[in-house]
Amino acid sequence: MTFNPLEQRGIPLDRQLRNWRELNVDPIDPDRCDPYTRCRVITMNGIEVEAILFSHQLARNTVDPEIKRQLARTRYIEAQQQKAVNWLLPGLSSVLETTIAYEQVAVDLTAWVARMEPDPYLKQAYQFGVLEDFDHLYRYANLYEMIEHRKAESIVDNLTEVMPGRPTRYHHRDPVDNVRDPYAKDQADPLSKLHALTIMSTEQQTMNFYMNTGPTYMEPIARQLYQEIGLIEEEHVTHYESLVDPGETWWEQLVNHEYNECYLYYSFMEQESDPKVKAVWELHLNMELEHLHIACDLMRRLDGREPAEVLAPALPNVLTFEPNKAYVRELLDTQMDLTTLGAGYVREAHERFEKMQETIHGGENPPSDRVMHEHDDMFGREYRVQTEGEHPDPAQREK
Repeated sequence: MTFNPLEQRGIPLDRQLRNWRELNVDPIDPDRCDPYTRCRVITMNGIEVEAILFSHQLARNTVDPEIKRQLARTRYIEAQQQKAVNWLLPGLSSVLETTIAYEQVAVDLTAWVARMEPDPYLKQAYQFGVLEDFDHLYRYANLYEMIEHRKAESIVDNLTEVMPGRPTRYHHRDPVDNVRDPYAKDQADPLSKLHALTIMSTEQQTMNFYMNTGPTYMEPIARQLYQEIGLIEEEHVTHYESLVDPGETWWEQLVNHEYNECYLYYSFMEQESDPKVKAVWELHLNMELEHLHIACDLMRRLDGREPAEVLAPALPNVLTFEPNKAYVRELLDTQMDLTTLGAGYVREAHERFEKMQETIHGGENPPSDRVMHEHDDMFGREYRVQTEGEHPDPAQREK
């Protein structure tokens, strides 16, 4: 059955305000929940945070006070949605456990998007990024065993493998080489626009999370690893945000944001296994349908265009959290040695890349390498979850 959010009406905006009791959601049980339920929660938190930040930026660039007031009305509801979604995460989980879940999101969400992306250039952008987040998962998993003496398989539940990706030390690039070419807004598949917004939003939230939680650790190696990977998440946000056509008007971007929220809430409602969480997705979908109609009205009035000109006539196939082991292994086998040059990709270490590496590492091993050395000193081995056999790259196999 096709679902066209432009033809659906949701809950009227004046009936969307919730009281404290309604916002006081029961968190998921970290020891019993489906790991992909936690991934969906983390994803939708990132999507809602982006919706709020975008609305603030739009308001700051709008002269009309009535439009500012309309944006404020919708944005307050988005803020309530963000609180309800993010508060589904349990206080029982440590920051590092939540970090590992963030990286599981980055791996399996980006890999799925890469598999489904119709544009070859955009597909390559997602393939490139996923191998870096895959390595971040591996580094944090080893830190987790060092600090908390627990294993990451209790979080990822063998749905996602844990082993080296493109080594984190090689993720540090000259900033100009993180800027990609954007899609062309009038030619791009509507699905490509949704993909770009989704991955940009989730990477942005990961960047924000590491910026704020990194210094809360006392252990020097933990503080340093969050600092290193936090800088790489800045690179990733630059990488993904540059895929979005900057020629899109504010109102075109607004309807794309609202349509994407409908797409994701609908997708997650369709596959959610936890009834309480599914009820949140369903409620928020019905709220977002109305937010979309409000955005569409603004676009018609202020852009003089019909939203149907830029939006898909029906939601694409649902975005699915599922294992991507074979796909990631194929990328590990073929793309480990890639880096970026300008808006493209190369296999050689060019002059700008080498200069950046020399300057940021300063002749020392980066935290991402040191965490592995310290883990080996502590346990005599490294931590991996390899459910599908040896690493595809012989150079990355355990010695």
